[in-house]
Amino acid sequence: MSRFFAASSSESSSDESEGEEQQVQAKPAAPAARMFMFSDDDEDSAKRVVRSAKDKRFDEIQGVIKQIKNHKKIRDISKVLTGFEDLGKAFAKAKNIVEKEGTPRWYIKCLVELEEFVNECWEDKKKFNKINAKSLATLRQKLRKYCRDYEKDIAAYKENPDVSGAEVDGAGSDMDDEQDSDDSDGGTTAADFLKKPAPAAPVAEVKSQFLKDTAGSADSDSEDSQWDYDSDEESSSSDDEGTGGQSLAVHFLKKTGDDKKEKERRERKKKAKAVKKAKEQEEEEEEAGWEEVKGGIRTKEKKPKAMFDKDVEITHTLVIRKMNEIQAARGKRATDRTEQISLLKELRQIAATNNLGPGVDIKIAFALISSVYDSNPNIATNMKPEMWELCLEHISDTLDLLILNPNIQVGENIAEESENFENTNVPYRIRGCILTKVERMEEEYYKMLQNCDAHSYEYVERLKDEPKVLDIVVRLQNYLEERGTSSEVCRIYLRNIEHIYYKYDYKHLEKMRKNREKENGEGTETQINGTDESTEDKKDGEDETKDNKEEEEKKDQEDEKAEDSCALMDRMCNFIYSKDSTDRIRTRAILCHIYHHALHDRWYEARDLMLMSHLQDTIQHADVPTQICYNRSMVQLGLCAFRQGNIRDAHNALLDIQSGGRAKELLAQGLLMRSMADRNAEQEKIEKRRQMPFHMHINLELLECVYLVSAMLLEIPYMAAHEFDTRRRMISKSFHHQLRLSERQALLGPPESMREHVVAASKAMKNGDWKGCRDFLINEKMNAKVWNLFPEKERVKKLIVRKIQEESLRTYLFTYGSVYESLSLVTLADMFDLEEPVVHSIISKMIINEELMASWDQPSHCVVMHRCEPTRLQTLSLQLSEKVQQLVENNERLMEMKQGSFHRQTQAHQGQQQSFGRRQQGRQRYYDKKYE
Repeated sequence: MSRFFAASSSESSSDESEGEEQQVQAKPAAPAARMFMFSDDDEDSAKRVVRSAKDKRFDEIQGVIKQIKNHKKIRDISKVLTGFEDLGKAFAKAKNIVEKEGTPRWYIKCLVELEEFVNECWEDKKKFNKINAKSLATLRQKLRKYCRDYEKDIAAYKENPDVSGAEVDGAGSDMDDEQDSDDSDGGTTAADFLKKPAPAAPVAEVKSQFLKDTAGSADSDSEDSQWDYDSDEESSSSDDEGTGGQSLAVHFLKKTGDDKKEKERRERKKKAKAVKKAKEQEEEEEEAGWEEVKGGIRTKEKKPKAMFDKDVEITHTLVIRKMNEIQAARGKRATDRTEQISLLKELRQIAATNNLGPGVDIKIAFALISSVYDSNPNIATNMKPEMWELCLEHISDTLDLLILNPNIQVGENIAEESENFENTNVPYRIRGCILTKVERMEEEYYKMLQNCDAHSYEYVERLKDEPKVLDIVVRLQNYLEERGTSSEVCRIYLRNIEHIYYKYDYKHLEKMRKNREKENGEGTETQINGTDESTEDKKDGEDETKDNKEEEEKKDQEDEKAEDSCALMDRMCNFIYSKDSTDRIRTRAILCHIYHHALHDRWYEARDLMLMSHLQDTIQHADVPTQICYNRSMVQLGLCAFRQGNIRDAHNALLDIQSGGRAKELLAQGLLMRSMADRNAEQEKIEKRRQMPFHMHINLELLECVYLVSAMLLEIPYMAAHEFDTRRRMISKSFHHQLRLSERQALLGPPESMREHVVAASKAMKNGDWKGCRDFLINEKMNAKVWNLFPEKERVKKLIVRKIQEESLRTYLFTYGSVYESLSLVTLADMFDLEEPVVHSIISKMIINEELMASWDQPSHCVVMHRCEPTRLQTLSLQLSEKVQQLVENNERLMEMKQGSFHRQTQAHQGQQQSFGRRQQGRQRYYDKKYE
């Protein structure tokens, strides 16, 4: 053992002379040693790295991510939820840094792994207890909302995920390795120092050098306080007999405080080595067939099992047996429906590659369509958009196969034992019905429209699928017309009718316009020919008109060749009327036919069909969807009557729907707010399933306006004619209700709503002011709300104005007829802007119906009033006498009730005595005459 180390211990033995020298030199060496110890502490403090705000924040986030990973391993969802909340808070603190640097990739990876973990747990949510299940639901909801802000980053990460393990763990280990390397490079131990060759130097030089360094150690850095033996040639080392050996030994030997630091460094090195070994093991496992999973939890990849063994010969029976095995799992809880669809797709591909024929292909296609329908087990909800697209694709493919292979017989009546898939000499026989699949497809389509928000982009996207659905229906219709039975043809006709009946055919409108233009054109031609024009101009005009007529005739012939909606509806409905054996299909076809006639202003056809069907008597026994269809047809019939000017028919058709205030519910266009006592949850679900899609709705404001205007045109003249009649009946209760509401208001401002406009118009009509009535009904507000919704709005407006003029005339005569002795026909025509023949016919009808006591004076063109009606004083006295008579009768009845039965018996006895006396008097008179 060298004397260099011996000098540091107090128990070492030395010579006396040497001990004296050491005691002399120990006095200045003691503070030097202490100063060197302080410089060592300064050296340790210099190794403390000053970290930036970015590193602090990111380390805090990484610590939270590690905690989340640990909780995920033990599937503690509640702690994962709290960890996710802490993660959001920690990331929010680093918001300023993230805005500058960008979102870290390892943070996006954590979100992706957490999302995959939540999805896996959600599939097995029934295995968790209540607390974890509730935490899982909240975590799923919060994570979805949180990930919306990072959709682009998440999508980019999913396209190009990290290959080399978790970044969070790697980052932490790299940081530890860097710290270990810094510690190992920056600090030198006594053992390392001894390994270096120390150059020889005198003791004095060592002593002076050491004192210089200790004096400046307080102000110098840790690097300056260390001795660099490689560069400094004047550095001294301890000698066996050197006087400064004790202080150097004290400096270079380990202290008690350094032992803990050394242990920490060793533990860090061990951890770094363990991480390296783990990475090497992972690489070896990858070479052996293991792969990394992107979710953070590494598991063995489950290789999909082959559906059939390699050496097995694939036959028809084997494929059908496998299909039955897959189908046997339908309806079970543990069945993965998406996996079932993928298995059937794979089985269909296998059958196609082995050329098993179209019979097996169609059989698997039927099973595949059924499994697609099974993907949504809940009746109240609709399909997912992906499954809907898959459904359309498979039904279209199956229909193409059936059309291309006429030797395939498909039907529900075919037994499974009699199915034929192999024998090509005999037609293929397959159990299944493509018609039921298409009917289910339409039901799912209507459910999707019902569950969508009518004002959203999703509803528009779903409406784009209607041409696809209608194309499938038309192709199936053509297929069944050739190979199907009459009942199947009736069913598919009804499906096609339900797609057509509510759509307005604008070709019909163009035809009507052309016919009117032709009628008007003939009149203009006669006027032109009547004028003085040159013969050349006449010839040129005639040639142009001929060319235009020829072009129009060609277009008309082409349009006639193409079957329009009217002809198509007539053909399909007439077939159903004659061939259908069920009342329901016939009833639905009749109602749709009436709706289509009324929509295109064929009033008489629609009215006659409704009267011939006698549905008014039997509709209460039909099912609810048929009753809804009946209500819709009646409403459309009333609107058609209004557009044609049949006001009374329009009012009668709309009376039942509008009288109760339940038009919205009766037409299945929404639910009314009622108490839960009237409707429970199940009934509400059933009624929601009956609702009509939004694009099939009838405008309720338009409907109410038509009803109120019809009621006004009927009620106001009737009220004027029976103003003093106490027993006057009400034609429309809802119209009277609107009038009462307006009368109760203390201050009446200008009308704003549709109802207020109708009420103001009715008051103007009551005074005979037809222009005011017209202005209240036909203006910009009412045009935007009501009148512009009609196909031929200008014609309807003119018709309404004409009706207002006529009914205002009748009201004026009823109200002010008793004031006049005679009225001039010309004056009345000017007042109401009507032709004289029209005024003459209106007044004549009133005289014939005994509504107006007057007569015509033809030479003077005047109406002579007969004054047979009672005056106002006479009518009031008559009303008073009727009320007094009613009071007397009521008082007599009350007296009889108070006196009781004794009074009745005495009255009866008195009556009997009086009758007996009369008989006696009659007999006495008889005898007197006889004996005289």
